Amino acid sequence: MIHFNKPPRTGNEDAYVLEAMNSLKISGDGAFGKACQAWFEKRYNCHKTLLTPSCTHALEMAALLLDIKEGDEVIMPSYTFVSTADAFALRGAKIVFVDVRPETMNMDERLIEAAITPKTRAIVPVHYAGVGCEMDVIMEIASRHNLFVVEDAAQGFEATYKGKPLGTIGHLGAFSFHETKNVTSGGEGGLLLINDEQFAHRAEIIREKGTNRSQFFRGMVDKYGWMDIGSSYLPSELQAAYLWGQLEKVDVIQNHRLEAWKAYKQRLEPLAKKGVIELAFIPDGCLHNAHMFYFKVKDLEERTALLGRFKEASIGAVFHYLPLHSAPAGLKYGRMFGEDSYTTKESERLVRLPLYYGISLEEIDAVCEILRQWSEC
Repeated sequence: MIHFNKPPRTGNEDAYVLEAMNSLKISGDGAFGKACQAWFEKRYNCHKTLLTPSCTHALEMAALLLDIKEGDEVIMPSYTFVSTADAFALRGAKIVFVDVRPETMNMDERLIEAAITPKTRAIVPVHYAGVGCEMDVIMEIASRHNLFVVEDAAQGFEATYKGKPLGTIGHLGAFSFHETKNVTSGGEGGLLLINDEQFAHRAEIIREKGTNRSQFFRGMVDKYGWMDIGSSYLPSELQAAYLWGQLEKVDVIQNHRLEAWKAYKQRLEPLAKKGVIELAFIPDGCLHNAHMFYFKVKDLEERTALLGRFKEASIGAVFHYLPLHSAPAGLKYGRMFGEDSYTTKESERLVRLPLYYGISLEEIDAVCEILRQWSEC
């Protein structure tokens, strides 16, 4: 059996989690939590970062920080995980979906401006597969229309756009440390990146159930109270301890994943040249993070047959999102702007292959051999 994913583990996580368990501060923002946040702030040169229990929670915090209200509109791609839309729909916003660029599966920035109305409050680009959206264009559009940009960089950890880390370009950004991501904080986990300092103070309050508890712990106030709306967006110190074990070895993890990605590409390029499959496109100026290896086949029928072949061989290849705009909740809480020229059609062609820290070249060879055999049928 070749699994689609195995959560990364580098060796020190056990000791750090046990250390956190034995500390006097396991509910969050202990030594490991602070170390992780400082690591991100230094590495990505952003104003402030806050760990969250999940990327979903980081996006929900972003919606609260932007004061998204009923009747507001938020522009995003339909080809994304439900959390991207949920975070803003929960605040009453109407989700406006736009089509993707077929070559990257990222939101087509050329369609954004026409989708803006007087009700639009924010643009939420999603960096699919750790490949950056055209952020220069998106930020310029947002600036001219006085809109906020929230980067859903759930898949963008350690990837860059024109030298800038994904998640640090918009006003706010969000990372995921789910077990399928490049690094994990023990199964779930997330991070809110605050790039505009106007949001920093309120973010701490929202994260602590709407209280100024963080200021109390820093000795800035002698008691804390209810200051604003908020929720429980503080992760356990156990999550932070596990994540710290990963951050210490981030270069080891990344180098291995990138080598595995290159191995897939090298082995599958002959099939791409024959027109059997279409490999992922990485635009100039984008450095991806080997979050996933995907390719496209001709259509849904071919994909179904290929995934059946992988299943017979006990190989965990999968497809990805079902477009949100045609889902029951998407029809209720959102609307598609313009034509769905590529979102559905391209999503039905896409196949993801096993890729994780620790995958061997022998396993990669086995996966590629199944694909090669299928192509000859």
